[in-house]
Amino acid sequence: MAEISEVRRELALDCFLLAGKVMMESGAETYRVEDTMIRMAVSQNMMDSHCFVTPAGIMFSPSNDLPTRFVRIHGRRTDLERVARVNAVSRRLVAGQLTLQQAYDEMTEIEKNHYLFPLWLQVLAAAVASACFLILMGGGWADIPFAFLIGGIGFYIVEMVLVKTRVKFFAEFIGAVAIGTLAVLVVYSGFGNDPDTIIIGSVMPLVPGLLITNAVRDMMAGHFVSGLSMGAEAFLTAFAIGAGIAIVLSF
Repeated sequence: MAEISEVRRELALDCFLLAGKVMMESGAETYRVEDTMIRMAVSQNMMDSHCFVTPAGIMFSPSNDLPTRFVRIHGRRTDLERVARVNAVSRRLVAGQLTLQQAYDEMTEIEKNHYLFPLWLQVLAAAVASACFLILMGGGWADIPFAFLIGGIGFYIVEMVLVKTRVKFFAEFIGAVAIGTLAVLVVYSGFGNDPDTIIIGSVMPLVPGLLITNAVRDMMAGHFVSGLSMGAEAFLTAFAIGAGIAIVLSF
């Protein structure tokens, strides 16, 4: 019986850590990850479990007497569909609708798959958002086509550079340089009217809105380490965008 209990405990730890890892890598808030893992642990009679989550890793202990497990977070991006699917599996496990093995199998399938929209649809959404933000910023209707094209091109460049380099700040910087250059060329060639609103509208899809939101929510929940870390990442991303635009305008 002790051996079965040990196997079950290891399976439970693997399931909890996998759930937390997938959520953190998909853009979930720190407090949401901790809450999900603790609820799953309580459903498996681990009443004294402890969990500590940061953007770089997750530590989980089933009790005060058992060893602590750690899993590393290697990268993060926005994939809220994965977060929703992990939450759905965890709720079914807590409600008793799934066995521990079934929950682990579903978590493994979620980890293997990505639920992002196709790149062409992301680029189209970025282009439409850029055109809408131009209007919100007081831009002229005649500049909408340029914001639409430049915003889509800038977003596509960021995604391509990110695939090649895996450095988010560098990709955002190159995308901002491309957006600023195209906007200035459009205006100086006589087609566009206001370079400022075109640039502002086009860079909006690059702004780290989710990072800023998660940083504030984690800070409000008392997770200062994660909140400050995500806030610093958001600041550096915004700085990279601003630096790219500033370099273009300075010349």
